[in-house]
Amino acid sequence: MKDRLGTRDYYFILTANLLLYFGFWLPVPILPFYLAENYTASNFLIGLVLSCYTIAALCIRPFSGYLLDGFARKPLYLIAYFLFTLVFSGYIIAATLAFFIVLRVLHGLAFGMVTVGGNTVVIDIMPSSRRGEGLGYYGLTNNIGMAIGPTVGLFMHEAGIPYKYIFACGLAVCTLGLVFASLVRTPYRPPIKREPLSLDRFILIKGLPPGLSLLLLSVPYGITTNFVAVYAKQIGITAQTGLFFTFMAVGMAISRIFGGKKVDKGKIIEVITVGMYVVLFAFFALAACALTSKWNDMFTTILFFSVSFALGLGFGIMFPAFNALFVNLAPNNLRGTAVSTYLTSWDVGIGVGMLGGGLIADVCNFGIAFTFGASLTIFSLIFFKKKVAAFYLENKMR
Repeated sequence: MKDRLGTRDYYFILTANLLLYFGFWLPVPILPFYLAENYTASNFLIGLVLSCYTIAALCIRPFSGYLLDGFARKPLYLIAYFLFTLVFSGYIIAATLAFFIVLRVLHGLAFGMVTVGGNTVVIDIMPSSRRGEGLGYYGLTNNIGMAIGPTVGLFMHEAGIPYKYIFACGLAVCTLGLVFASLVRTPYRPPIKREPLSLDRFILIKGLPPGLSLLLLSVPYGITTNFVAVYAKQIGITAQTGLFFTFMAVGMAISRIFGGKKVDKGKIIEVITVGMYVVLFAFFALAACALTSKWNDMFTTILFFSVSFALGLGFGIMFPAFNALFVNLAPNNLRGTAVSTYLTSWDVGIGVGMLGGGLIADVCNFGIAFTFGASLTIFSLIFFKKKVAAFYLENKMR
């Protein structure tokens, strides 16, 4: 990847981002077990506690974009990365549920800032002619971290490793990531004139239609990443559940071979549409596992892991396309706001998935929860094809 500052800076930020997401997602699938064992929490309470980080991230994201558009980006990025890393030490010593909730809120605030910061910095150091491809590989580090992190966390949990050591592993990984982040050089940005405060300084108004479509897709993703291990246990899958995230990572890696290049050729709408069809069928297949488990265990296990691979493919090609779509709807001085709106839309859906998935599972079961999430992908696809595609073509700036 050739850019203004050289390949080293691009590789450094890729590594920093991979370690950030790996560390963050490492404990995610084992937290439901941790909360149930240590605090006797119900599924709904677990979803509520886990969603605290999402609510906090939502509170900080709009301000993150505003700050990153107006001030030096790298210092803000590093401060957020440091705070994000520091929270892991709190997890190790957390003794009460109230303290754990406070830590989740702090983690969400830091995560909301550092992810917007990293995404904006990588856009700054890439040539616009290769932005789709560059964002594709950058997004791949997100997705690999989101896939491999839970895999390792589940393997450690199933091997009987205490929770505090899993949290310590997250602390070590993110500390290393902070070192790589500090090595990234960014281009000089002259001071800009501060514009009067307005809504579009915090939220990209043109990003609201695609944001709604992305939000609907992220609800079942939130249910899956947080509850899939519990779901697998309930329907009798005995294989290592961590492999679900491994196959997802493989799917994402394969999708990057062609996804980003298609985006650079202007095929954003086509790429997103294909990805939507893939995840739509995958989520319904995942929900169907609750039914097939009553018929054939081997078939259910094969279907279960095939779904994870398909989800990796679908989301792997959609992530860089959606990212580029939001950036293309914004002028250069609102890049941070565009990225913030993109990530905010995703986080809202993740939070709804955590809360809704836990609540529906308490009232009914996880099979119904996954069916509910899968149904939302139909509405997302219809809305995107009927409204968002035409809106984007009329309003894109590049």
